[in-house]
Amino acid sequence: MKILLLGKNGQVGWELQRALAPLGELVALDRSEGADLGDNAALAAVVRAHAPQVIVNAAAYTAVDKAESDAEAALQVNAHAPARLALEAKALGALLLHYSTDYVFDGSGNQPRAEDAATGPLSVYGRSKLQGEQAIRASGCRHLILRTSWVYAARGGNFAKTMLRLAAEREQLKVIADQIGAPTGADLLADLSAHMIRATLDKPQLGGLYHAVAAGETSWHAYAKHVIEFARTRGAAIKVAPDQILAIPTSDYPTPAQRPLNSRLATAKLQQAFGLTLPPWQQGVERMLTEIL
Repeated sequence: MKILLLGKNGQVGWELQRALAPLGELVALDRSEGADLGDNAALAAVVRAHAPQVIVNAAAYTAVDKAESDAEAALQVNAHAPARLALEAKALGALLLHYSTDYVFDGSGNQPRAEDAATGPLSVYGRSKLQGEQAIRASGCRHLILRTSWVYAARGGNFAKTMLRLAAEREQLKVIADQIGAPTGADLLADLSAHMIRATLDKPQLGGLYHAVAAGETSWHAYAKHVIEFARTRGAAIKVAPDQILAIPTSDYPTPAQRPLNSRLATAKLQQAFGLTLPPWQQGVERMLTEIL
């Protein structure tokens, strides 16, 4: 079996190189190697040249705020390119795995959203990702779409690293407390992807849309406190006092793109369909912190 991975150097793409390798022949590409989601013709040519049985699209336009003033680029990468990949996958009879986001929802309420819940993106980024989902589902190709949230990895920048840097420099931090979600490791997403690809190739009826996040929920404020206190117990240089990590509302930190307050995603469908258990978010975060510390 040949697997074509696009976006190999992103946080999820890097972990996918490890997780997908045991499944078959893995061809992993980035933009400089022809996997340019900004060029549909070049993208189609790459897919046709390799003729894979599985296409995994880990590339995306993820600059949420920049997308507000760069909508055309965001739509190309997050909507038009996945639509083209879906057409190419259908022509080959290949399985397409694509990643989406909690930003397809409006963030209202305080309950986890199921896969069939009404969407209502608040930003250009969210709309572009939703259009990508819709194009894949409408294409008729075999597919898996995984919606996730608050993705991090030990490699590259992430929220935890930013908090640790600031905690070593400042005596007080202000962190948003009214956005709720589940920090989800790129390593967990990659491992889930490998399991789900293998199962879906054996049982095509498993294809479809799934929510894939770590178990539990937290706010950015509680997430920051957890990261800083874990690092403190491991001897990291922390300047900020525990009672000086202050909770603020989203309204105190305006950004060009509106973020959903409720990013909770229900994962019962994935766990039941594939017989998998999703670990608590703290477990993955602490593993990542142990690695970077």
